[in-house]
Amino acid sequence: MKRTIVAGLIGLVFGAGIALSGMANPAKVLNFFDVAGQWDPSLLVVMVSALAVAFVGYRLVLRRPGPLLEPSFHLPTNRRIDLPLVGGSAVFGLGWGISGFCPGGAIPALGLGEATAWAFVGSMLTGLFIARSIRQANAASAATKTA
Repeated sequence: MKRTIVAGLIGLVFGAGIALSGMANPAKVLNFFDVAGQWDPSLLVVMVSALAVAFVGYRLVLRRPGPLLEPSFHLPTNRRIDLPLVGGSAVFGLGWGISGFCPGGAIPALGLGEATAWAFVGSMLTGLFIARSIRQANAASAATKTA
């Protein structure tokens, strides 16, 4: 129960930050990407600020013996740059550049009543389902070949 409350509070702070910064507004995001036209550099301030907070936060938190609500930290162990990472990053960037939404901005935009956010989130969930299905099918195929 405590974890759920803390997760909810963190989500509210994150969503409020996204909404206040303008990252839930696809027009503002698309203007940030339009460096040859009506470039809006204000989101660069948001991104640099977020990186600074994350950098300091990780340094402080990882000095602790462990997290408060988990038995251990859950940090990525895979540091390889492989095709799924590069391909997924490219698809993410294309989707963000085309729609003006990323998942972090689209979810709060739902609460702000942004109609196009519903189409984006629905498409995102469909894409996640398809990608998971493909990954499971590939894993099953590989397992039958090695058995």
